[in-house]
Parts: sequence; structure tokens; C-alpha cells
Amino acid sequence: MDNFNLPKKGDYPAYYDHYLSLLGGSDYCQLIQDQIADLEELFSTKSEEWFNTPYEIGKWTPKEVLGHVIDTERIMTFRGLCFARGERSSLPGFDQDPYVLHARFGQVSEKLLFEDFVAQRKALITLIRTLSEDMLDFVGEANGSPITPRALFWIIPGHFIHHLNILKNRY
Repeated sequence: MDNFNLPKKGDYPAYYDHYLSLLGGSDYCQLIQDQIADLEELFSTKSEEWFNTPYEIGKWTPKEVLGHVIDTERIMTFRGLCFARGERSSLPGFDQDPYVLHARFGQVSEKLLFEDFVAQRKALITLIRTLSEDMLDFVGEANGSPITPRALFWIIPGHFIHHLNILKNRY
């Protein structure tokens, strides 16, 4: 399956409304692929110094932002897989700041981070192509709240847009 509709309100915690409000249309796999090109276009114009400089003291560097996006996508994909397969156990939340701190993204080249992002996106697309429409609406619990795989998978490109806009406008 390449395309599927956005989730309905109530299929996810209200916290994710912002990310989902950034989306339109239902050509999911094309959106995921287009975002790879968007990131590549932005990164191709930037210097090594840009990748390692936060826009403000205490904020992440662009490499840390990308690393955060990759980590979040892996976690959302894992949650979506679990719930699509009928997992009934509650899955934990995650605190993004320790993840970024412990990942040491500053020591990883921007080229490798971009390759990792592309690989994660390809894995996401192939997973989604194995799922049936009804699997997208199974309800699981993550971070103490009910959520569907459909919502998790759509949050991924919305979260990316949110951070891409920050990279474009603040750095």
C-alpha cells in the first residue's frame, strides 16, 4: 500500500495536532520520498560550520536536529509496527534530550547522518507496503496514550516538516 488517509482526531494524542496540521493530501510514499529530496537540497547549500552550530546557545546543532528526527522516526516506526502486529503491551515514551546528548551526533559526519535518514525512510516505505489498510487502525498505547499505526506513520512526515522549517528559518 502506497497511499492511505490521514488519521482522525481521537486516533492520537492532541499533542500531535501541530505536526499533522502541516500535512495535506494522501500520497504518503511520494511525500516521504519528496522529503528526502527537500533535505538533500537544503544540506547541499550548507557549510560544515553550519552543521555544527546551534542557532542559539542551548539549542541543538543541525546535525543534532537531523539525528533527533532519525531517532524519532525509528521510534514511531517501531511503535507502528508493534501495534499493526497486534501488540497489547503499553510502550514507553522517550525523552528526546538525553537521546540527543548520548548519541553524540556532532561526532558523526553530516553525510553519514543523511545516509542514515535515507535508509530509515526506505525501511519505513517497505514496511508500510507490507501492511493492509485495517492494520493501520489497530489501537495501541504509547507513552500512556492510545494511538494507531496510521497516526504514527503520518506524524513522521509532519514532525519532519516542523524541523525542516526550523532548520530553514532559524539556522
